[in-house]
Amino acid sequence: METYLVFVDAVNNSNKFWSAKVEGSSLTVEWGRVGYNSQKKVHSLLNHQQAVFKFHNLVAEKKSKGYRESQPQMDGDRSISDIRRAIQLLNTIRLAVANRNFGDTYISALNEYLKIVPTPLGMQIDYHRVYRTVEDIDYQRELLNSLLATSAPIVAVVAVGHAPEAAAETAVVSLKTISKKFWRHL
Repeated sequence: METYLVFVDAVNNSNKFWSAKVEGSSLTVEWGRVGYNSQKKVHSLLNHQQAVFKFHNLVAEKKSKGYRESQPQMDGDRSISDIRRAIQLLNTIRLAVANRNFGDTYISALNEYLKIVPTPLGMQIDYHRVYRTVEDIDYQRELLNSLLATSAPIVAVVAVGHAPEAAAETAVVSLKTISKKFWRHL
């Protein structure tokens, strides 16, 4: 049992993740700023049931603070819907950048996009400069569209410098590798 949660608020300089995993009677929690060294704590409990109980309590606490479920990898049906949603959000962001209109619509789309694609933005987020040009957005849309075109039995790994390998499972794309290439201008 595990989860990966993110909290993004570009206006208030927040771009955090929190993850937890139960293994036997241990609960491992990891947290930090997306793209930076994380902190980790292992809770050793008496049994598996206590670990699961603590897991659910901590997840509920994080969600009550505004954290949202995400994933460090895109796989299966959810990944396709996430990719499509991310493309829709990029279209909204593109229009805002083209018109230099960084109002509520842009901020909302940016925050939601960063929840789908956790991305290192540095220690100080200047939401006006996350995207400098529409070309940057077009490049990211291109990458996302290429993931949609990847056939299911192929593992598509972006920006790691080697060819995809055949696999018997659903396509998996690491968001961490996408992010490095997406945000090349920062």
